[in-house]
Amino acid sequence: MKIAVLPGDGIGTEIVAEAVKVLKVLGLKFEMETALVGGAAYDAHGHPLPDSTLKLAKEADAILFGAVGDWKYDTLDRPLRPEQAILGLRKNLGLFANFRPAICYPELVNASSLKPELVAGLDILIIRELTGDIYFGQPRGRRVSPDGAFAGAEEAFDTMRYTRPEVERIARVAFEAARKRSKRVTSVDKANVLETFQFWKDIVTEVHKDYPDVALDHMYVDNAAMQLVKEPKRFDVVVTGNMFGDILSDEASMLTGSIGMLPSASLNASNQGLYEPSHGSAPDIAGKGVANPLATILSAAMMLRFSLNQEAAAVRIEDAVKKVLAQGLRTGDIYSEGTTKVSTAQMGDAVVKALS
Repeated sequence: MKIAVLPGDGIGTEIVAEAVKVLKVLGLKFEMETALVGGAAYDAHGHPLPDSTLKLAKEADAILFGAVGDWKYDTLDRPLRPEQAILGLRKNLGLFANFRPAICYPELVNASSLKPELVAGLDILIIRELTGDIYFGQPRGRRVSPDGAFAGAEEAFDTMRYTRPEVERIARVAFEAARKRSKRVTSVDKANVLETFQFWKDIVTEVHKDYPDVALDHMYVDNAAMQLVKEPKRFDVVVTGNMFGDILSDEASMLTGSIGMLPSASLNASNQGLYEPSHGSAPDIAGKGVANPLATILSAAMMLRFSLNQEAAAVRIEDAVKKVLAQGLRTGDIYSEGTTKVSTAQMGDAVVKALS
């Protein structure tokens, strides 16, 4: 079982170190190799995704990823910015399906910004298509506007596009996932104004015919954003495109009390996956030992489950996280009165102890 460990930038190095610490006490034989990615790779190699890092990622069974990005790289040409590393990995490895579970643990109900009765027992799975949509669509660029009210002015443009196979495969992933849960799928689109998402809606509806045991409803993205905070427990599996999924999954993370609790898995057709916390590199708190490592540790559990076929070990980690929360240990982002504030490393140590 070969794992490519890519800590990245900012708090990435701190949180990945805790996840690796947890993996090492499971008693399983892992081959772990670390490489630079993002801003750290740009500083060392002049590119956020060096050939050596990409080669390691392709050869690994799974990738444990931290986070990339820092304000100091914002003036670089876009292809050289740290965030391009994650896009490059998705594209080169064919990581088309992103799983983001949003679970509100009983101990963290009061950490959510919503009323406890709205989030108690919350368990949503957001499935985001990762390799298409406006993030990858061509053509894109800047030019002199050829038409419209401001013809002749400078303009920028991107292209939103999806092919039938892209929509079909992500729809099937969603329906299959729902079969293992509460058998409900909500497809989120903007079919009332976007032809791309009328196409999406039509195809998801067609694919649904193969899954008569799963309920399907469609929802416009603006309504979905409202319903996530108004009545979040109405959702089971949410499937949507790349850009809408990017936004909705971050919104859903705050239902759980902190984005520091939200793991993420990005899979290709052969279940090779990239596993990362849903949050960013947080350069403002990097090096201070205050970041929450639990999302990364839970991402490692997802890695064991989906790519390494180690379900029992995944459950062990998830149970250890629950145990630590029940003990009242909290990093600053989920701290509340009456609990014990701990550092990044102390939280990792507590999970290790709970595993023994």
